[in-house]
Amino acid sequence: MSQHQPLTQENIEQLTAQGCYCSDWSQISITALTDLSKIRNTQFSGKVKLGAITGCNVSYGGVSRANGIYNAHLHNCEIGDHPFIQNTKNYIANYTIGNNVVIENISMIAVEGVSTFGNGTLVEAINEGGGREIPIYDNLSAQVAYILSLYRHRDALISNLKGMISAYSESIKSDRGTIGDDVKICNCQSIKNVNIGNSAVLDGVSSLKNGSLNSYKDAPIYVGSEVMAENFIISSDAVVDNACIITNSFVGQGCTLDKHYSAEHSVFFANSQGFNGEACSIFAGPYTVTHHKSTLLIAGMFSFMNAGSGSNQSNHMYKLGPIHQGILERGAKTTSNSYVLWPSKVGAFTLVSGRHYKNVDSSSLPFSYLVESKDESILIPGINLRSVGTVRDAQKWVKRDKRHKAHRTDIINFNLLSPFTIHKVVEGLKILKDLRALSGLNTKEYSYGGMKINASALNKGIRIYEIVIHKFLGNSIISRILNEDINNSNDLRKALLPNSKYGQGKWLDVSGLICPLEAFKDFNESVENRELKNLHEVQEALKTIHNNYYEYEWNWAAALLEKYFEIDLAKISVKQVISIVEQWKESVVALDNMLYLDAKKEFSLSTQVGFGVDGNVKERALDFASVRGDFDSNATVVEILNHIERKTMLGNSVIETLKNIAS
Repeated sequence: MSQHQPLTQENIEQLTAQGCYCSDWSQISITALTDLSKIRNTQFSGKVKLGAITGCNVSYGGVSRANGIYNAHLHNCEIGDHPFIQNTKNYIANYTIGNNVVIENISMIAVEGVSTFGNGTLVEAINEGGGREIPIYDNLSAQVAYILSLYRHRDALISNLKGMISAYSESIKSDRGTIGDDVKICNCQSIKNVNIGNSAVLDGVSSLKNGSLNSYKDAPIYVGSEVMAENFIISSDAVVDNACIITNSFVGQGCTLDKHYSAEHSVFFANSQGFNGEACSIFAGPYTVTHHKSTLLIAGMFSFMNAGSGSNQSNHMYKLGPIHQGILERGAKTTSNSYVLWPSKVGAFTLVSGRHYKNVDSSSLPFSYLVESKDESILIPGINLRSVGTVRDAQKWVKRDKRHKAHRTDIINFNLLSPFTIHKVVEGLKILKDLRALSGLNTKEYSYGGMKINASALNKGIRIYEIVIHKFLGNSIISRILNEDINNSNDLRKALLPNSKYGQGKWLDVSGLICPLEAFKDFNESVENRELKNLHEVQEALKTIHNNYYEYEWNWAAALLEKYFEIDLAKISVKQVISIVEQWKESVVALDNMLYLDAKKEFSLSTQVGFGVDGNVKERALDFASVRGDFDSNATVVEILNHIERKTMLGNSVIETLKNIAS
């Protein structure tokens, strides 16, 4: 920006002649490149600095307009270069405005008093009754929010994190707001105490109060028509549009809230979507998706979740207030018109169907179906591992990451099979075997965690869990062999030994970050002991845990290999490794065949009902093929078959390599 200088008498006379007014022209300063002819019918008050006014801006439809300030009122503002400001019904007050900004047809943009612009707002997530409040701030990650909401029992941890957030909020406190470079604010009503980052677009907004739009040139924010938001933070690459109402909420990077969505006391993290429905006191971890008008998410924690139409949860069976809460672990889904009574905990990658009026806990039995029959909650363990939809979901999440690579705060591990899920599979396998042993082989139905499991489902669940354990352990051991230089059996044993015991115990999903409990405990202690002194250091420490994932994963897998196969890796023979790889190959093929058969159901005659509406059976099949394609050429089916071929070849190659070592 060029150097500012006071107005001359000639400048004042020119501006006055152009319909401009100021009670004290000495408070107004301009630069040598401020074209005063482009300032008309404008009132100035307080101290105002004007940058260069030259050039044009191009609006929607390719309409080019000369930059300038027309029909406006500016109070205590500093305006950057090349502005286009037109038609402020009231005024713009107490703002520093960047370069190349377009502001037109607005009612008011103002800051009153000292503001932290939404930072420090308490969001009562997960539990409507309070007690899990998250103080939001500009760069809040899903992981820090997880700690703030769920680790309340560790007073020093929470106190120190809150202290860091308070210090950050104090550092940005100001009686002036900022509007960044290349911002467009058009046809908006009331914007009060809001910071607006670079390249943000606000179009038709009704009301924004006490918040921040953390927008960047390469990761802009869009806030659209009739949106109302109060006490909020909206992060980069986010879209909030079409009459959404947001109160005391955080909208994370790449999120979309649209089509009249309503959110109160809720946090949404990377790539979550909320359309039509409503949220109250929810923790929407990464990729939480709800698209339907009749869907209510309330008092719960979710991630990688898709809510069907009419999905609902309730905490109304209370006597001391709405204190109940629930958790759907990563990858859980709900079908249309499903209902879960809180408190409940649903296991990872579980499909919830029907209405569940009892408190259930399926967290140790992942990849299941939780269905309703005659008012009973029926669990079908492990069956979701044979669903092609589960695999498709895991593949699509990576591809649907809207966040710019330079702006990714939330830490996300996309692995479908990990120590977190396989640890639960191992737990689930033991539970199922213990139930069968305790109740006997002739039992037709087993009870567990407020649910029923029929004998056939239990036996199939045991088989599926065993297959996926073999698959995961085989994946791990093959990766280890391929990444090491192995010339003899001693090299093999050395390669397979764990690097340390770190990671051999329980694993957690910290809202996207999959990590060993030990690593997370050490991190929390470093916060408690003030070894991490600010929010940046906290986030970097969490990233370090994430970056060490595969080292920790092998330590865990090595421990499970020894326990599951009853072997000693320090003494393991080549023959034993070959046996494990053989079982891995069989497991991969078995699971892929299950997926293949599941995919084939999508092309059965029953799914063709409604196609070829005016024709015969042959035309129905032709119409179906024209819309859905041919089964054999379907991309997912082709990938399943290719996967079988690739993994079979890989297994044979590794076995051949191991045989050469043996010889």
